[in-house]
Amino acid sequence: MKNIYFLFIILLASCAKLDNNLYNNDNKIKEYKFDDYTGEQDFVLDGTYTISSGLITLFTLSSQPIEGETNPTDIKAIYIGDISKINTDTVILYCHGNKGHIDFYWQRAKLLAHVNGKNKHGVLMMDYRGYGLSKGKPTEKGMYADVSASMLWLKNNGLSNNRLIIYGFSLGTASACELSANAAPMIPSKIILEAPFASVAVMVHDASQLNMPAEYFTDLKIDNAEEIKKCQQPLLWMHGKADNFLNYKTHGEVVYKNYNGIYKENFLVEGADHGEVPRKMGYEKYLKVIGDFIRKP
Repeated sequence: MKNIYFLFIILLASCAKLDNNLYNNDNKIKEYKFDDYTGEQDFVLDGTYTISSGLITLFTLSSQPIEGETNPTDIKAIYIGDISKINTDTVILYCHGNKGHIDFYWQRAKLLAHVNGKNKHGVLMMDYRGYGLSKGKPTEKGMYADVSASMLWLKNNGLSNNRLIIYGFSLGTASACELSANAAPMIPSKIILEAPFASVAVMVHDASQLNMPAEYFTDLKIDNAEEIKKCQQPLLWMHGKADNFLNYKTHGEVVYKNYNGIYKENFLVEGADHGEVPRKMGYEKYLKVIGDFIRKP
């Protein structure tokens, strides 16, 4: 009995940090360096994927106040493409994971700018509040507000719902599911989820192996497995079969099975750990899978 109690105390102390682990604050920088960034990255593309500087726009968005705030929060975003053509473009809205900032995910954004051909589609990526050069403190509601602000910017620049693709990776799948399922400035036409997690409750259970309510450990309410039930848009799920952070069976597969929309497809990548899907799949194959999914009626 004493051993069980001791184990519980250890688990409580570690799982109580779940909020901080999800919202990684150790990513402050003084400037964005893009191709000159030499910090940790999941992969680095060769010169064939270089984007013309004239098609890269870094700007500031005003994200709406959330509970406890009286003023909007300034967040940083980057658009790859010709802003003047957004009204006729298809745009991929990329919601990144918990680790790092725009520079960490820059290679991913560049890769997505080659879906169906170089700069065929626009790509918008933002740093959530508290990440990179974005102001504020990271919170679940704040993250949704920041992605909503990105949608609103696209809408104000002429993008229509039927040409918005939302792509969530890891933590970013929470925004992709939440905003696709519920009222938002725009309703994405298609959803791409890479390495999604089922819910905070499953994360806690996987970590502790104790079937206890997630509320014992964290205030986060993220539940992708439930939100996906409300989504009708076509869904593409990609996941590494060797993902040691978010197991594809207890997380991604649960989300995928709970989806009851009009169309879904999946691509599981042998030997890919968390963050390794594009590289282990092979960039050309990765781009083809996404491109075919976007073109599908």
